[in-house]
Amino acid sequence: MEFALVILVLAVIFVAKSVKVVPQQNAWVLERLGKYHATLTPGLNVVLPFVDVVGYKHSLKEIALDVPSQVCITKDNTQLQVDGILYFQVTDPMRASYGASNYVVAITQLAQTTLRSVVGRMELDKTFEERAVINTAVVNALDEAALNWGVKVLRYEIKDLTPPVEILRSMQAQITAEREKRALIAASEGRRQEQINIATGEREAFIARSEGEKQAEINKAQGEAAAITAVADATADAIRKIAAAIQQPGGQDAVNLKVAEKAVEAYAQLAQKNNTMIVPGNMSEVSALIGTAMTLMKRSN
Repeated sequence: MEFALVILVLAVIFVAKSVKVVPQQNAWVLERLGKYHATLTPGLNVVLPFVDVVGYKHSLKEIALDVPSQVCITKDNTQLQVDGILYFQVTDPMRASYGASNYVVAITQLAQTTLRSVVGRMELDKTFEERAVINTAVVNALDEAALNWGVKVLRYEIKDLTPPVEILRSMQAQITAEREKRALIAASEGRRQEQINIATGEREAFIARSEGEKQAEINKAQGEAAAITAVADATADAIRKIAAAIQQPGGQDAVNLKVAEKAVEAYAQLAQKNNTMIVPGNMSEVSALIGTAMTLMKRSN
């Protein structure tokens, strides 16, 4: 009975050693008698107990590796503290097991040396502007070397670039000066545009006033011309009517009578307004004029 129990226990142990269940997104490297034999994929795998041994276990998920911060020297001899994150993924479990003693350390060291090399070829200002270029250069260098380690480098991201305190102060002063310069330029441009707008407005107003005055003068001249024309037409019409009346029977006598009346009135007014009496040199003309007037008045009666 005891022997059967021992056999049962050994069978259970044998079965347990023969079955390997690999989790999803994982790969296990199987060694047989100390030599690489196979890579166990996710799921149920049957192996030879006591002969096959799982030597390495790898996760196939994307891994984020924090690359330690380091000091890099730029092309213009400025120290720069650089901190970044590396993203990679195991693609070949066998190479990841035997290609390097520790592929994580290898990738980390290579990332640091590559980063120092890339930053050393740039000036300080360019390092802030060309982060994407730095990231791409580091990824390309790491990916080429990591093929032998069974690792695929996906991307590298710079978390922080920190120059020395003195450089930060000078950069801040430069930024402040640039902003003040842009503010002064913007203010001067505003004043310039304001003066242009004022001058343009004054010019347009002057043109409008001059056009208005010009039109007013034209209208006034046209009005005066129309008035003169109307007066001239009325005078000409009156003269034509007088001339036509004179041509009628008795018209000439009416003219003579009117002239005689005006003459008599003129002499009467002259005698009233002046102390000095002006007497015509030829009194016969005056008497003849008065006689003519009397004769015409009698005829009219």
